[in-house]
Amino acid sequence: MDTPLRLEVIVASVRPERFAPVVADWFLRTLRAHDEFDTGVIDLADTPLPADLTETPEVADYRARLAAADAFVAITSEYNHGYPASLKTAFDTAKHEWRAKPIGFVSYGGLSGGLRAVEQLRQVVAEIHMVSIRETVSFHQAKKQFDAAGETQDGAAIDAAARMLRQLSWWARTLRVARNVDPYPG
Repeated sequence: MDTPLRLEVIVASVRPERFAPVVADWFLRTLRAHDEFDTGVIDLADTPLPADLTETPEVADYRARLAAADAFVAITSEYNHGYPASLKTAFDTAKHEWRAKPIGFVSYGGLSGGLRAVEQLRQVVAEIHMVSIRETVSFHQAKKQFDAAGETQDGAAIDAAARMLRQLSWWARTLRVARNVDPYPG
């Protein structure tokens, strides 16, 4: 299959004055070097998802984007040792659209760099039949890791992003073929 892999990047934080756009913009610039991906961005701050799971036109559009995707990357902060409620709502708003698709994580926060949130998210995505990419991009003390132009010199994060994207590409290609040959039985 020569068709580019459809990758949806989900920006999780919806808080005013959030740091998420800095991390997301850096990651999206990093993605430009990977032409195997056709990338879209779902910024949850701009995506109205009702907590009661009501089917609205916006929810239908959101679910259609998920269904068309081959892979996902969630860019998440860590709040009080956990992930944002907006991201849980985003996962709970769909069901079958997530299945047999890979997801990678880019996290940021204080001392843990968002890794506690990611470990909790791995349990959530396993329950909805996703494949969690082992490699994670993590920014510890995130606001100190980026300059005024939104660039980072964090070598560990830069290296982790390259490894994660190679793994995500492999899983996305492999699972796309598998879903077409033998639909997932979940």
